[in-house]
Amino acid sequence: MDEKALQEVLMELSRTAGVSGQEGDAVAVASRCLQPFVTKVERDRFGNLIAFKQGEETSDPPFSLVLAAHIDEIGAMVTKVDESGFLRFTGIGGIDPRVLLGQAVEVHGRNRLKGVIGALAPHLLTEKERQKELKMEELYIDIGFDEAQATEQVRVGDFVSLAQAPLAMQAGGCISGKSLDNRAGVAALIVCAAELAGVRHRCNVYFTATLQEEVGLRGAITAAYGLVPDLAIAVDVTHGEWPGLSYPEVFELGKGPAIGLGPNFHPALTRSLEDSARENRFPYQVEPVPGVSGTDAWVFQVSREGIPTALLSVPLRYMHTPVELLNLDDLLNAGRLLAVFARRLDRPFVEGLKCI
Repeated sequence: MDEKALQEVLMELSRTAGVSGQEGDAVAVASRCLQPFVTKVERDRFGNLIAFKQGEETSDPPFSLVLAAHIDEIGAMVTKVDESGFLRFTGIGGIDPRVLLGQAVEVHGRNRLKGVIGALAPHLLTEKERQKELKMEELYIDIGFDEAQATEQVRVGDFVSLAQAPLAMQAGGCISGKSLDNRAGVAALIVCAAELAGVRHRCNVYFTATLQEEVGLRGAITAAYGLVPDLAIAVDVTHGEWPGLSYPEVFELGKGPAIGLGPNFHPALTRSLEDSARENRFPYQVEPVPGVSGTDAWVFQVSREGIPTALLSVPLRYMHTPVELLNLDDLLNAGRLLAVFARRLDRPFVEGLKCI
């Protein structure tokens, strides 16, 4: 897969709604993109997308690798339709009220409704009110309806997604948009599947798009328990460079994906990822994670008897905003690195993971 094809895939994934708990549309896009490269595509009982590609290992049972990226995004839920037809709401996932004011949204009611998040204009605020911290309960969604029209179309509990269209930057090979955390990881899985489609590899590979990560890593819990892989790599995003911050808090865009190091990750897997990157001249960075990573990698590591796990992350600016931004080269290199890693796996290496 080249950069142009990757851009098209990522932008389609980004513009598709998939708030935690309502990921069906995003899963459908990912399923269609993975279908040409794998043996079969299915969904487990929780709803996780599982795309399976059979390896050539002849031993019984064959060994397996899970590549997992969560597909859900942050969003909101309607809590009230007020007497003027405005919708009050609460966040789903780590949504920040500071970035919501003036944003376009889509309300998933009886029909899909466009709306905007508004608040009192600054002209109507006192000086003291202008200095106050913005709170979620002070915001509302305006869908242009009065109370009767709104209550006919919208119910308490309806989901709300951000409606920011993805943007291809004119320079730097960057894409900006909503839900790149973690549609970027899903796109990396698609790149990997495309790279593996015409080559031989020993291991069975499960490309897994997990649900509800933003509200508690739930999809990874059920996927890890159901698939019981011999090893796993979680693919997610990490914080991109920002003025006033430096490594190891943030990572440079365009310098490659970041390989996690720390107690959440099996040292032999991280070494193998680094070796794969160096031998194939893929740029990469190293991310020290001294505790729980807060990603699907944590779940896989502690599932059942323990699953050897690693983490590969794409640097991303403005995480959990409608204008998340990444470099396509980092994403492409992440997917290609995963493919190289999968190809080099053999049974002696996998058996050796049982002894740290």
